[in-house]
Amino acid sequence: MDGRDLDRLYALHVADLERRFERVLADGGWDAVAIHSGSLVKRSTYDDQHWPLRPCPHFQHWLPLAEPEALLVVRPGRRPLLVRLDARSFWERPPAPESDAFAGAMDGVVVAGSAAAAGHLGPGRVAFVGEDPGAAARWGVPAEQACPPSLMKALDGLRTTKTPYEVACLAEANRRARAGHEALRAAFAGGDASELDLHLLFLRATAQDDWETPYKNIVALGPNAATLHHVAYGKAATSREAESLLVDAGAACRGYGSDITRTWTRGSGAAAWAFAHLVQEVDGMQQRLCAAVTVGAPYEALHDESHRQVGAILREVGLARGSVEEIVAGGVTRAFYPHGLGHSLGLQTHDVGCSERLARADNPFLRNTTDVAVGQVFTIEPGVYFIEPLLDALRATPSGALVDWSLVRALAPLGGVRIEDDVHVVGGEAVVRNLTREQLPVGGGVV
Repeated sequence: MDGRDLDRLYALHVADLERRFERVLADGGWDAVAIHSGSLVKRSTYDDQHWPLRPCPHFQHWLPLAEPEALLVVRPGRRPLLVRLDARSFWERPPAPESDAFAGAMDGVVVAGSAAAAGHLGPGRVAFVGEDPGAAARWGVPAEQACPPSLMKALDGLRTTKTPYEVACLAEANRRARAGHEALRAAFAGGDASELDLHLLFLRATAQDDWETPYKNIVALGPNAATLHHVAYGKAATSREAESLLVDAGAACRGYGSDITRTWTRGSGAAAWAFAHLVQEVDGMQQRLCAAVTVGAPYEALHDESHRQVGAILREVGLARGSVEEIVAGGVTRAFYPHGLGHSLGLQTHDVGCSERLARADNPFLRNTTDVAVGQVFTIEPGVYFIEPLLDALRATPSGALVDWSLVRALAPLGGVRIEDDVHVVGGEAVVRNLTREQLPVGGGVV
């Protein structure tokens, strides 16, 4: 979808937000809400360098602008008002937005400072929303009206389901990430490269700087794949008889980010073939779980099903013996697969709105506990890993007798497998649209 199509959808998105914000503000007894874009944060208290701005997601929900100290005033019955500070600096400047379509969707004003901006908030009871509630005072909003919990919960709820504009941005973010994943797969197949080499290649292929990515790229060779968020990239190339590469990396479009994981393997020998079998089985399971999404069903039930399928895979590959029920009940799958099946996706990689209730105690890391609803976008990302402290703990239990520890030792240098897609719940016969497989149909395997 090109920029003009996104701009047309954006106009409808803003109109929809105006209607929904009117209801939320009326329910809370608010006359208006002022949403702060955010302030620059120092990298260290010992120098004057700042991190690039990550705008407040509630601000980005309205417009794709990464500009510090901006304020969006939303008042029912009026066009949204964007208040920007005339604070040009010869040290640095914010990045240009991908589109200036917001200029036609709202009024705008430039002021000399936050004191002057306060006059644009208007009368009545005005809430302040932003990353730093203490900033409310600079804009003349009383502290007790900064980030009120009931309003924040309601605004999070508005982001649980996505508008057509948001889905289009997420689909485009998946398209942009494809170039990076394809480049890394080819580089891994073609020769030796360090994790740092591969990380930089992903940035170049997707035409984004490190800070622009939705999250820090996870690029893990071999045993490093057993660290779920491995970002301490090795700088030396490795060469083993059997090798693996796990890449968990995405791209952004107008503030919305994709979240994609693929696992590849190469080499010869028994360990290489056994690990390739494991990758194939996890990829097949991931696709079955995507097909099993059911509107109205608890996402946690899908997570439970993923453990049953991991149990079957551990048996199939030869990592565990016994019945699937024994493998799951004995905690074996939780040692090999400790994280949740997925999470909501949008302006934040772990987006809001889908974890209002607690998961069961045995699912402490599950980030999506909602009932599946049309309009949601979330990830489905099962995995199987060889994480030494978790496996050591399992070995010390009676269930450790179910595990083939010699095969674990053989496969542990390959780290683990994760396959992750982003899906949009559309309902009907299709149930979900897989935004990732539209771009990367192959989930992983042998290069």
